[in-house]
Amino acid sequence: MAIWNSFISPTFVFLQAILIVVTVAFVQEYRSEKSLEELSKLVPPECHCVREGRVEHTLARDLVPGDTVCLSVGDRVPADLRLFEAVDLSIDESSLTGETAPCSKSTAPQPAATNGDLTSRSNIAFMGTLVRCGKAKGIVIGTGENSEFGEVFKMMQAEEAPKTPLQKSMDLLGKQLSLYSFGIIGVIMLVGWLQGKHILDMFTIGVSLAVAAIPEGLPIVVTVTLALGVMRMVKKRAIVKKLPIVETLGCCNVICSDKTGTLTKNEMTVTHIFTSDGQHAEVTGVGYNRFGEVMLDGEIIHGFNNPSISKIVEAGCVCNDALIRNNTLMGKPTEGALIALAMKMGLDGLQEDYVRKAEYPFSSEQKWMAVKCVHRTQQDKPEVCFMKGAYEQVIRYCTSYNCKGQTLPLVQQQREQYQQEKTSMGSAGLRVLALASGPELGQLTFLGLVGIIDPPRTGVKEAVTTLITSGVAIKMITGDSQETAVAIASRLGLYSKNSQAISGEEIDDLDIQQLSQITPKVAVFYRASPRHKLKIIKSLQNNGAVVAMTGDGVNDAVALKAADIGVAMGQTGTDVCKEAADMILVDDDFQTIMSAIEEGKGIYNNIKNFVRFQLSTSIAALTLISLATLMNFPNPLNAMQILWINIIMDGPPAQSLGVEPVDKDVIRKPPRNLKDSILTKNLIVKILVSSIIIVCGTLFVFWRELRDNVITPRDTTMTFTCFVFFDMFNALSSRSQAKSVFEIGLCSNKMFCYAVLGSIMGQLLVIYFPPLQKVFQTESLSVLDLLFLLGLTSSVCIVTEIIKKFERSKEKIQKRGSSSLSTSSFLDV
Repeated sequence: MAIWNSFISPTFVFLQAILIVVTVAFVQEYRSEKSLEELSKLVPPECHCVREGRVEHTLARDLVPGDTVCLSVGDRVPADLRLFEAVDLSIDESSLTGETAPCSKSTAPQPAATNGDLTSRSNIAFMGTLVRCGKAKGIVIGTGENSEFGEVFKMMQAEEAPKTPLQKSMDLLGKQLSLYSFGIIGVIMLVGWLQGKHILDMFTIGVSLAVAAIPEGLPIVVTVTLALGVMRMVKKRAIVKKLPIVETLGCCNVICSDKTGTLTKNEMTVTHIFTSDGQHAEVTGVGYNRFGEVMLDGEIIHGFNNPSISKIVEAGCVCNDALIRNNTLMGKPTEGALIALAMKMGLDGLQEDYVRKAEYPFSSEQKWMAVKCVHRTQQDKPEVCFMKGAYEQVIRYCTSYNCKGQTLPLVQQQREQYQQEKTSMGSAGLRVLALASGPELGQLTFLGLVGIIDPPRTGVKEAVTTLITSGVAIKMITGDSQETAVAIASRLGLYSKNSQAISGEEIDDLDIQQLSQITPKVAVFYRASPRHKLKIIKSLQNNGAVVAMTGDGVNDAVALKAADIGVAMGQTGTDVCKEAADMILVDDDFQTIMSAIEEGKGIYNNIKNFVRFQLSTSIAALTLISLATLMNFPNPLNAMQILWINIIMDGPPAQSLGVEPVDKDVIRKPPRNLKDSILTKNLIVKILVSSIIIVCGTLFVFWRELRDNVITPRDTTMTFTCFVFFDMFNALSSRSQAKSVFEIGLCSNKMFCYAVLGSIMGQLLVIYFPPLQKVFQTESLSVLDLLFLLGLTSSVCIVTEIIKKFERSKEKIQKRGSSSLSTSSFLDV
């Protein structure tokens, strides 16, 4: 047994540590390779390449700079391309930039000042983005890691995930325990040597004390506790990829969230209609489907029962290239929103009722689109022109306006009214489109305006409110414009009058230190690129914040890896994003983060409970053996009994503390400070008090039984059983650091009840079962002996409960004092 304690056990633990380190290194390398694989999935396997004057199907991986590539609707761009030919080209870059709307592309040269801004480089098609509309040709200027997507990957590879707060706390605790333990052991060995004891004997005692003092079960219990937390999170629709991340969420005090697809649905939706004759209609429903209604003064508008609204819907539906099939959009999101509006009114069939005779495609320069059509059943009648686009451009082609079915001349007063309405809708964060129709482009009748927005996800506002109330700051980071970002943030309660919003360009002008000074006041970061997101995360961490970053696009991957907790969306998130994240929300529900934070706080409390139990028991065992050695007393416990106590310390009773149910009040408490040690002042007091009681009680029993100055099996049995019973009551009082065991419920943790019951049954077998009596050198005790020991050892639980009661009373007094102070300050104002 001595050989096991002094050599084999430490060697086994050491080999375990090596195995863990090697496994972690392998997993990290595997994840890096997976990231590269997932990045490659964004590149199509084949593309259309012009070589020797012929268009060929070429593998995308074979492209080299200088090749010419042809693009059409539905193609995924195979490399970074410099466009030299583009016809009505729109590309969805949301996975790269976070911008909701497709980016219109042209061949026009761009100023050098815009080279660093992805959203401004309109003559470049970026690898991995999706062609929504039009066609184009371009020259390959970057492939693989030399593309913008490759830059994201290289940044992600260079970024090392930070240590979690739990890892830092455990590292600090390990150093402290090692320092104190080896210091005490060194003193004991020195005193023994000065007393004339053999140096080898003192070395053996020192090694035994080291084994007893260092809680080798701590890593096991921490791992089991975190693993059980991960299993509970799966039931809440969250997949945690790294065990310590669950606990890290408990001290998260800043959440940086991407807007598109995370806080919002990434489905453009018409929410407001303004007719040219002054009617305001609201539109319900979200996404590319027919679920929703058009409401005007509490009345549902359907079909043609309101001509002013139906004319707007008709123009938006006919002057449109998008299709919605099985609630899936094929085309531009803005046009999809207009088709969905027509579906809600039952007018989506109008798209098939007209035959298109001519088309004027949208371009970023003219900012409008128009079509000339005839009705399929009335082709002998004159052609009708429909137009949609930016208000300032559409109104230039209008000479009249629609007023309750009549066409009236468009005067300056009407123009000013429409301009005010457009400004009002724009300031609310809506993307405003104007619609018109008429016989010719220069003789159009203005029909009205529609407001389109990417709506917030259901339940996000409530989750945001609860998180802010609990002390978690939430910051929006998006590639969208300031107006859209601020409008969404205001709707969700993230942005108020005192909040600030800064752009990516402003971030470029600041270094990390300067940015760190203003980030606490900033609620919205707009026009942000992957580099900006990384810089924001670093500046927040520079202030000591524990940062969680949520996102769904490739543009979020670098920031997800750099953050303390990276959270990816499971349904809308890209594979690269999921691979870089630490946690994946299966149903994309932002509210799940709330449950994760609650779980994290509960896990940390459970780990503290275990640490308190194990340290108090370890200190008591170390002190007991040390006192016996220093005072030259006989050893009160033999080797087998010490081993049994170690099993109890590291076994079921200790591990069952890790599965204590999460306290419902934990979400109301603010996040813990990252700099705080796991050994707080209150926890140290409880540990020392418990240790002193255990040592004094055990020594009292040993002294009481040793009055004849002869050690018998009864003496060691009483001392041994006393220490074990102390352990059981100590474990009971360690279930909560604040609440009484009666308040949390004696049987609320069934695993703990079974563990304690099993340990007591095991102790009784050691005492009364003859074969075990020989092994442990024990003898049977009477019922009175057991009752005496139960009464004595319960003192550790009673004293701890008294301390908890005192702390709760003190906390209530402090809360009343702070409440009174706040009230008096308010009255003074």
